Amino acid sequence: TVCLLQVTSKFAVLFITVQYNVTISTNGPDETAVNHFHHGIKDLATVFFYMLVAIIMHAIIQEYVLDKINRKKHFSKTKHSKFNESGQLSAFYLFSFGWGASILLSENFLSNPVTLWEGYPHTLMPFQMKFYFICQLGYWLHALPELYFQKTKKEDIPRQLVYIFLYLVHIAGAYILNLNRLGLVLLVLHYFVELLFHVSRLVYFSNENRQTGFTIWAVLFVLGRLLTLSLSVLTVGFGLATAENQGFDLAAGNFNVLFVRITVLAAICLTQAFMMWKFINFQLRRWREHAQAQTLKKKQVPSKSKSKKDKANGVNGVNSHGADSPKAKKEKSS
Repeated sequence: TVCLLQVTSKFAVLFITVQYNVTISTNGPDETAVNHFHHGIKDLATVFFYMLVAIIMHAIIQEYVLDKINRKKHFSKTKHSKFNESGQLSAFYLFSFGWGASILLSENFLSNPVTLWEGYPHTLMPFQMKFYFICQLGYWLHALPELYFQKTKKEDIPRQLVYIFLYLVHIAGAYILNLNRLGLVLLVLHYFVELLFHVSRLVYFSNENRQTGFTIWAVLFVLGRLLTLSLSVLTVGFGLATAENQGFDLAAGNFNVLFVRITVLAAICLTQAFMMWKFINFQLRRWREHAQAQTLKKKQVPSKSKSKKDKANGVNGVNSHGADSPKAKKEKSS
């Protein structure tokens, strides 16, 4: 039994704990040891474990929060699925934005943007940053089996797969290419904008007259795309291009070559263009629906006034028992 526990505990540690710990001693009068981490193949086991944790958390939020609200509100099938999607993503974006922002503040990445590219490759990460990326990969991987668990409509599956694929490619790319600092900043920025959208949609489902959140989101969405492109070009196009440590070295984790830089920038620019295209189509559809609703209202107003006029004329010609009024009889006799 003891041997069995020892063997299983080794495997459990591989899945649960963050791997590839490196202890660095700081010079000074009070010499202290600081733990940093780098990435490796064993991270796949850790990502798999936290993918299972994400599935459990998804089920808890669905069962004890969203389903109770759905039963009270009696949403239609379309609103039901959208409400569940926004409810789950709002919880995730809020948690990820808060956690990521705290890491940015503690590591002083916002106050000193030069650190985004200075000292590349950034192979060593503090525990919080590495664990953040592990959880992000685990969450977006969990979204794949959730398509089956949530019984997603067939017509919605391609859209969901595209977004899951984009998240996984960008997060894994920043993690593997040691662009974790830039990746963290862009994720926090993106999650804040997405959080606003899904919270606005939840508010809209509770009261369809409340649409101010969508207007604020539309402005921040465009600004978010511009900031993402600006930071990416500044870091990859200028910072890494002028860095001293140039060259490709897989063992050292250095991917600072022209081909990789162009590929990274192309992936980011194409993704931002795709998101802007979807955003423009979404806004055009909303304006079209609003215009159609206004047209229907204008058509209904004259028809109502006409029916009231006809009814008034009918009352003058016919009494309440269906017989002709005295005035009508006099007109007929004459």
